[in-house]
Amino acid sequence: MESETPKAKKFKIKKSLQACLFVLFILIGLVPMLVVNGLTERTTYQALINEHTAEVQSQCVMMANQLTKGNYLGNLGDSAVEAELEMLAGVYDARILVINSNYVVVKDTFALAEGRTSISDTVFACFAGTSTIETDDENDYIVFTRPIYNVDGSVINGVLLMSVSIGQIQETVDSLGWKTQLLELMWIIILVIIAAVLSRVMVIPLYKLAVTFNHMAIGDVAPEMATVSVDDYQETALISEAYNKTANRLRILDESRQEFVSNVSHELKTPLASIRVLADSLLSADNVPAELYREFMEDISASVDREQQIIDDLLTLVKIDRTSGELNITQENVNDLIESTMKELLPIAEQKNVELVLESFRPVVAEIDRLKMSLAISNLIENAIKYNNEGGWVRVSLNADHKFFYIKVADNGIGIPEECQEHVFSRFYRVDKARSRETGGTGLGLAITQSVIMSHHGAIRLQSKENVGSTFTVRVPLMYIS
Repeated sequence: MESETPKAKKFKIKKSLQACLFVLFILIGLVPMLVVNGLTERTTYQALINEHTAEVQSQCVMMANQLTKGNYLGNLGDSAVEAELEMLAGVYDARILVINSNYVVVKDTFALAEGRTSISDTVFACFAGTSTIETDDENDYIVFTRPIYNVDGSVINGVLLMSVSIGQIQETVDSLGWKTQLLELMWIIILVIIAAVLSRVMVIPLYKLAVTFNHMAIGDVAPEMATVSVDDYQETALISEAYNKTANRLRILDESRQEFVSNVSHELKTPLASIRVLADSLLSADNVPAELYREFMEDISASVDREQQIIDDLLTLVKIDRTSGELNITQENVNDLIESTMKELLPIAEQKNVELVLESFRPVVAEIDRLKMSLAISNLIENAIKYNNEGGWVRVSLNADHKFFYIKVADNGIGIPEECQEHVFSRFYRVDKARSRETGGTGLGLAITQSVIMSHHGAIRLQSKENVGSTFTVRVPLMYIS
């Protein structure tokens, strides 16, 4: 058999918001500083070069003019002029060459090239009357050339060539760079501390939320105090509010579930207890008359029927809840549906002498689950009949607009007290428990009706006044949207 290759596990690294904020703060503080410092260093270097170049160029022009006026090339060896050349070269750490019209170096402050021929493009350009300034970045030099004229200034007799070192400027900039780097290092240390503190402070509310959620998840909080209040930021306040609403909703649902289980247990036990009492009475008695025996058996049968009705309603409600998204939607004539439902309930109405009236304002065709909608309408009309007065009336009306159809079931019966109206759709809730049992009610009819209406994305509303009557209004979309 081939051995199964174990599937490679995929590990997903979870991002830390605190780490992301830390890096973000570092980048925000560091990148602009590095960019500004780099630009400042280059700008400073260029400014110093330009300033130095302008200054040296000015001195070069004055020296060339002095050589012209003093006719240096015609009077070589003038000690005063040569002293000035040496002084100028010393001040600017430069090398000065004087080249005559034969391209021969007649003066070199370094005393290395005197008597040699100097031929270069800059020298030729200067003899043509063009002064030049060239930068030798490789050797850190700037080369200046300036023409030397004869005494009357009509003919170029020579060239003044001055090479100035810019190494000192580079050293100055490098020294400034070291100081800048030291400041950058100090700023980075400060920035890391600030970023760590700020990133930690900003996520503290989230940690508070997480701790509170964990305590609530394990039930380590009293129910009356099980709320979250972290309003450090607007966003955390919104999260807290949303969580509290959700928790409150879940708490209500849990209470409703517990109450529902309690009600189911009570409702199922009541008929069983009645059956048990009747059965025990028959078993403990001797020579029970046939009439009493028959009466007890009829009561037992009625209790069994009631038990069966409760179970059937419970199963119906569970089925509706479970399959609320699985409706059997078809196009149905709602007018016919209501008419057929009212015909089925007509015997009950006649038995109580209750008048049934249908008002249909227009033909209505809608996309509904016929069976479930029929059950909902039947519950509303049957309740209106059962909880009515002798000789009362029940009016059912049907209308529609371009989007919804509306069903109203109104009666002039006993009505529902105002304090009970918000609970009538709760499961097993009954306004008058004694009368409900007399009429055979289980307290599930309106809960089933609301579930059906809600599964069709509709709504149901109650208006009622005690001893005047009740009106249930149902609104359901004509077109079902899944």
